Amino acid sequence: MFDPRKNEESRTKKDVRYSAERVIGNGSFGIVYQAVVNDTKETVAIKKVLQDRRYKNRELQIMKMVKHPNIVTVKDCFYSRGNRGRDVYLNLVMEFIPETVYQTIRSHARQHNTIPYVCIKTYSYQICRAVAYCHSLGICHRDIKPQNLLLDPLSHIVKLCDFGSAKLLVKGEPNVAYICSRYYRAPELIFESSAYTTSIDIWSVGCVIAELFLGTPLFQGGSGVDQLVEIIKVLGAPEKSDILAMNENYNQFRFPQVKPLPWTTVFRSITYKKQPVPASAIDLISNLLVFHPENRTKPFAALAHQFFDELREKNVTLPNDRPLPELFNFSTEEMSMVEAVGRDKLIP
Repeated sequence: MFDPRKNEESRTKKDVRYSAERVIGNGSFGIVYQAVVNDTKETVAIKKVLQDRRYKNRELQIMKMVKHPNIVTVKDCFYSRGNRGRDVYLNLVMEFIPETVYQTIRSHARQHNTIPYVCIKTYSYQICRAVAYCHSLGICHRDIKPQNLLLDPLSHIVKLCDFGSAKLLVKGEPNVAYICSRYYRAPELIFESSAYTTSIDIWSVGCVIAELFLGTPLFQGGSGVDQLVEIIKVLGAPEKSDILAMNENYNQFRFPQVKPLPWTTVFRSITYKKQPVPASAIDLISNLLVFHPENRTKPFAALAHQFFDELREKNVTLPNDRPLPELFNFSTEEMSMVEAVGRDKLIP
């Protein structure tokens, strides 16, 4: 982990320690380059973000807080100036991981293949673990989606990245509701709640796990309102108590009386080696995708779910015959959560 005590401001000229090779990602946040450390020839990723004084950039502050096997490691940071010298950019130097969960989902979907179930379990477990760690620090990621989950195709290690939207949530302090990518946006955000909790991330995790099976996003609305329509098609109409739990100031309760769609119907066409989606997977997803934010299964408790029992068995291997990545190397901080959930349920 880089040393936060360094004076990053001192390096605002072109940094000669890194050579950018190609752009590997871009968006409203900025640009991500694949680069090489000139001294060691190590490949790294550099995320370059404009420092706009109108907006708080919490990313560096939060990246200094986190250290976890399933969260991307920031190795260094420096500031640089734009061509005209007026714009200042923050450059985060991170470990380089070649793929994302998004690319894996899309490549399997294009070939009309289902991702092997043991891989889905491995990825989902690591996602839950990363999110649980963030939540234990009070950090809400606020943009969990397959594109923000890095994946090493050999080891199958998954790492959560892009903390550009992340925030330390403080009870009583309002938060912007227009956050998180639409397909993964929790319904309380659509109901314009400003008092939401880290439960919005749990909803996103449920959407990602469902997508790992389906090969396409579960809820694909064309707008914010349409997104809610797509959710209601599956979950049915929310109860008044659910709506008030999502946003206590919301006062419109007229919804069409739509019955929930059975989850078995949602996943009915998905098989892997002629095996349908496991009932344990459907049970986990259905307990993550719940209208009432406090009734969603917490991510660390989810690790003990029977869906992940196979990962705790002896001699389980990945489809490439490699061993599973480290899944039970719990830190001291995590061990307190392990004890709360039950050591016998979590550790093989």
